[in-house]
Amino acid sequence: MAKYFDVHPDNPQPRTIAQVADSIRSDALIAYPTDSCYALGCRLGSRDGIDRIRTIRKLDDRHHFTLVCRDFAQLGQFVRIDNDVFRAVKASTPGSYTFILPATKEVPRMLQHPRKKTVGVRIPDHVVTQALLAELGEPLLSSTLLLPGEDEPMTQGWEIKDRLDHVVDAVLDSGDCGTEPTTVIDFSGGEAEIVRRGAGDISRFE
Repeated sequence: MAKYFDVHPDNPQPRTIAQVADSIRSDALIAYPTDSCYALGCRLGSRDGIDRIRTIRKLDDRHHFTLVCRDFAQLGQFVRIDNDVFRAVKASTPGSYTFILPATKEVPRMLQHPRKKTVGVRIPDHVVTQALLAELGEPLLSSTLLLPGEDEPMTQGWEIKDRLDHVVDAVLDSGDCGTEPTTVIDFSGGEAEIVRRGAGDISRFE
């Protein structure tokens, strides 16, 4: 059974956040809120976590996983960004955007797109997620919590706990965070390519 953590959306309890971070370090797979919708998350190098996310969402090996980062300095350790792209990404973070960029050697091979050698990165504008990332001290490997055959992600922590009780280890609930996933922008070719229209304003990339 998954552990259930009820967290204040504006003032997350440090002890609870520390417990969740400890569970992630121990290879737990969690469901957690972001500024766009709920996501599945695990430790950066957790092969078991990656396999479980793939199984839950029925993903193939071409799926871009996302490294959810605390800040721009952390993000810069995991992707290569030229000056023009740097300005565009910097101006859009934190926020509801995921950027696909060439991965650095810091990104485990199993997380990279098998052909393009790219990875998704983002910096969320969400108090609870930021608190968790600060406590964890490294990015959270993530994927939108969108189940196969469904059009929208789940929005309620109790519903996630009920439906995924035996396939995730913990549910972090800080209330409804919406159903619209991030806007995905692929910069791996140098120019902005809109891969998915979501919560982030796309006008600056058109």
